[in-house]
Amino acid sequence: MRLQNKRAVVTAAASGMGQAGAEIFAREGAAVVAIDVDGARLRQVVDGIKAAGGKAHAIEIDLLDADNCRQSLEEAVRLLGGLDVLWAHVGMPGLREVENLDVAAYAEAMDLNVRSGLLAAGAAIPHMRAAGGGSIMFTASTAGLVGASVSPVYSAAKFGVVGMAKSLALRCAPDRIRVNAICPGPIDTPMFPKFFDPKASAEAAAKAQAAVLAAIPLGRIGQPQEVANAALWLASDEASFVTGVALPVDGGFTAR
Repeated sequence: MRLQNKRAVVTAAASGMGQAGAEIFAREGAAVVAIDVDGARLRQVVDGIKAAGGKAHAIEIDLLDADNCRQSLEEAVRLLGGLDVLWAHVGMPGLREVENLDVAAYAEAMDLNVRSGLLAAGAAIPHMRAAGGGSIMFTASTAGLVGASVSPVYSAAKFGVVGMAKSLALRCAPDRIRVNAICPGPIDTPMFPKFFDPKASAEAAAKAQAAVLAAIPLGRIGQPQEVANAALWLASDEASFVTGVALPVDGGFTAR
């Protein structure tokens, strides 16, 4: 097992990529704390992991609150007895609008996409240092590697996540803590449709989604498990010489 005896935390673990990550981490031998604001769905995920023979705990909490970010990590460490892996996956689509920007909504998007991960990492680092090392992963996006006209706010946040990962990789290297960013392209998750204009007609929405598909060289959108597999590799000792990387999982979207 690739994560045998590892202690892992995954945020936004109630659905999509986070759920797939929590499940595969547990299947590969890690004890997992799954964190999400959706308590009912989160408990289903954790119950499923336990039914399959894995070790998992659930923490229901809203990571938009700064204190909650720190407190959830400390509670996770208490439950696990330490920490080896953090996948700070929580995020949200940013605003489409730039003209007449809703400043409060902008702050919310930046807080969840950037600040929550930074606070989680800050809480995790001392415990990983005490354990002799660890792996921290942030979920960025292809929108953190190339521009995204649909949401400059989302792109700004995810560029920030990539920069944060690279900077923390340099800072944490002496403590043998590896820090990387995962940059998914279009992935078949409950959040994917939220990137499209909710006011658009069905015809316009279909056209927009077809344009996204046409931009992917492999000719399809990705599956949550494919992103979770990348996270598994980065979390494992197989990636022991990999840090400061922004890894696209995008079907070739950024290869152009």
